[in-house]
Amino acid sequence: MKIARSLAELGSFNSPSVVTVGNFDGVHCGHRRVIASVLERSRALNAQAVAVTFDPHPAHVLRTDSRLPLITPIAEKLELLAATGLDLALVLPFTEELRRWTARHFAERVLHDALHAVEVHEGETFRFGHRAEADIDGLSELGRELGFAVRAYIPRIARGAAISSSRIRALIAAGNLHQARALLGRSFAIRSTPAAGRGYGTRYTVPTINLAPYAELLPAHGVYITTLNIAGERLFRGVTNIGNRPTFGADSFAVETHLLDFEPISLNQSTPLEMTFLQRLRPERRFDSPEALRSQIGLDVKHALRYFALADALHARLD
Repeated sequence: MKIARSLAELGSFNSPSVVTVGNFDGVHCGHRRVIASVLERSRALNAQAVAVTFDPHPAHVLRTDSRLPLITPIAEKLELLAATGLDLALVLPFTEELRRWTARHFAERVLHDALHAVEVHEGETFRFGHRAEADIDGLSELGRELGFAVRAYIPRIARGAAISSSRIRALIAAGNLHQARALLGRSFAIRSTPAAGRGYGTRYTVPTINLAPYAELLPAHGVYITTLNIAGERLFRGVTNIGNRPTFGADSFAVETHLLDFEPISLNQSTPLEMTFLQRLRPERRFDSPEALRSQIGLDVKHALRYFALADALHARLD
C-alpha cells in the first residue's frame, strides 16, 4: 500500500479510484466490511482502492479541553489498513485550515480533483465538511454533480448495537476485552518501549518489565493476561498490572508485566515492545501488606498459566 501524507505528496495521481473516507480508529470489523467492498468494486472498475484518513485525529484538534485516547495510533492504523489490500492511503494533516473546508470544497479538491473518484463508500451516518455540515445525502448530491457514485452502508450490528470506534473505546476502557476483541476482530494491543530509569544493560535479567508512559488508550486499571513481543524477536507470556499500585501508598502509575517464561534478553530504553491483552483477571485493589500482594500475584500467575495451557491444548486440537 502506498502512503501519501498530503495532497502535494500524492503528486500526479491519474487513476480512477474507489474511495472511503474516515478516521478508521481501530480498523474494526465495521471498517473492514466497507473496505472489502471498496476492494471488490475497485477491481471490477479497474480502479485504485483508496482510504482517506486524517492525522492528527480530528478530535485532537476540535476538542482541546480533553484528549481522545486512540485505539490505534497512526503508525498501527496504517499497518492495519495496508493489511486489508488497499492500494493507497491518503493521510491528510488535520489542520485549522482543513477543518474549515466546506463539504463542497473537500469533495471537489480531494475526491474529484486529486483522487478522480468514481465511487465513494461510507457508513450511512457519515458527515463531513465544516461543522459536519453535510451527511450521506449531501455527499450523494455532490457525487451526482462531480461524477462519482455513493454507496452507503447501514451500521454492522453486534450484540445488539452498532460496531463503532467509540463503543470499542468504551469497552476497552472498562476492561471488557472479550467484547472489544469481537468487534475489533483481533485482541487489543499497544506498542511502547521500556520505562526509563530501570537500569537496563546489554542483558536484562529481571522477570518484570515496565512500559514507558503511554498516551493512548489503555484498559481499565486491573490485572490482565498478556503477551509481550520484544523487538519482533521474542514473545513472552505474562501477567500485567495496570494502575497505581495502591498497596505501596504513593500514586505510582505503571503498566508492569511479570514475564512467565522469562529468560535473559537484550533490552534498552528504545527497544520496541508490543503488548497484547488477552483476558482480564481482576480489578486493581489495595492489599494489607506486600506479603498479601505477593500471594495474590501467585494466584494470578496460576490463572494465567491455566489460560495458556488451555489455549495451547485448543490450538493442538485444531492443528
